[in-house]
Amino acid sequence: MKINLLSCFLIGLVACVFVSCDLGTTGNVVNVYSHRHYPIDQELFREFEQETGIRVNVVSATADELITRLELEGERSPADLLITVDAGNLHKAKTAGLLQSVSSSKVEEVVPSRLRDSENYWFAYTYRARAIAFAPDRIDSAAISTYEKLARSDLGARLVMRSSENPYNQSLMASIVANLGSEQAAEWCRGLTGNFARNPRGNDRDQIKAVAAGQADVTVCNTYYVAKLGESPNAEEREVFNKIKVLFPNQQDRGTHINISGAGVTKHAPNKDNAVKLLEFLISAPVQQRLSVENHEYPVRDDVELSPYLESWGEFLIDTLSLEKLGEFNAPAVRIMDECGWM
Repeated sequence: MKINLLSCFLIGLVACVFVSCDLGTTGNVVNVYSHRHYPIDQELFREFEQETGIRVNVVSATADELITRLELEGERSPADLLITVDAGNLHKAKTAGLLQSVSSSKVEEVVPSRLRDSENYWFAYTYRARAIAFAPDRIDSAAISTYEKLARSDLGARLVMRSSENPYNQSLMASIVANLGSEQAAEWCRGLTGNFARNPRGNDRDQIKAVAAGQADVTVCNTYYVAKLGESPNAEEREVFNKIKVLFPNQQDRGTHINISGAGVTKHAPNKDNAVKLLEFLISAPVQQRLSVENHEYPVRDDVELSPYLESWGEFLIDTLSLEKLGEFNAPAVRIMDECGWM
């Protein structure tokens, strides 16, 4: 009895951090637990409702909070679909037994194998490059053409990065571990942190702004953040965009690391069929084009128009490392980041 009471208390406590939402478990509904926070998502959910008659209920929180809630709710969870950013988070949900494998010919035909779980527990529906943004008037692109060069001692204190707690940086580090091995990855991390111009703080946009302001010369960031500065109604942010350039690293070897937005059907989904329909909607050509043009994310389809910003940066070689590895190597990546002082 004590265990049951404690579980109920914890579920109620965790639920307090979420957006209030009356989630129906029966009827023509689909309940989404989402880490994404973009206005376009709400627009697309409304369009899905109009197109299918299926009501979309959304609970928004961080990936860790959503995963914790799913764990505490167990079989009683009303959630049908987990949407989050970064493959590491999806891998964590899978290994925790919170997702189920689904079969959809529509999804499998569109989403390349490298952008989905090998057992179809989760699928990417957009991706972003973790590229390099730099000040072209202060640093030569040849000096920063790879992730490895960012850790060279001759670069000096010219680099800004966001916190090691950020999942994008954890997955970048996991890719370094997977590609180079733990020993070389640790050496890279020590060199990288030795080149920090300041202690990590802020988000990707803050790092880009620091480069534009001359506080540093280079950073690593997601491409869509750069594009959003370029289209900003704020003149100062547009000026930031004009002061930096984007470089896709490691084009002569393994390619540039990417991270994703993806989704997986929850293990106890009461509305599984509706969840699959929403997945299929998200990878449809019209939706993929809107996500690219309006939110500057790379689509998983190759038959849709790209955002003008993405188009202007051209094609680039993508690291072919399985995205599942980003989850598998998360623990050693975090350990190395802690040991090398990446705060």
